[in-house]
Amino acid sequence: MCKHILNAQVSIRSPCCRKWFDCAECHHEQESHPLAQRTEMVFACKKCKKAFRKDAAEFEDSDEYCPHCDNHFVLEAVTPKPMLKFEGEDARVDNRMLKDERIRGKEQRTIFDVEEAPNKLG
Repeated sequence: MCKHILNAQVSIRSPCCRKWFDCAECHHEQESHPLAQRTEMVFACKKCKKAFRKDAAEFEDSDEYCPHCDNHFVLEAVTPKPMLKFEGEDARVDNRMLKDERIRGKEQRTIFDVEEAPNKLG
C-alpha cells in the first residue's frame, strides 16, 4: 500500500533492481540507488493481479486500461494532505454521540386512519 499515492491502481516493476513498487517515491525511500528510466514499463494490476507491459514511447488513450480486466489505471493522483482532526469533538462533524430528543409523530402505515375510524363509521 502506497503512502504517497492513495489511489494507485497498478504496481510498477523497476528496471534497475527488478522489484515491485507502487510509485517512484516508494522506490526512492526503500532503495539506495536512483530509479532507472526505460521506455518499456512493466505493470501489475491491483484489481486482477496480472502483469502486463506498456511502451511509454507509443502510449495512447487505449493504453490507460488494464488489458486483462479493463481497470482504468491512469488516474489523477490522490495524495494525502496534512490536517489536524479530533474525533468526536465537534458535534457538527460527528453527531453519532448525540441523542435526538425531539417528539416524533406517529407513523401511519396505511391510508386508513385507525384513530378516526370509529367517528366516521357511525
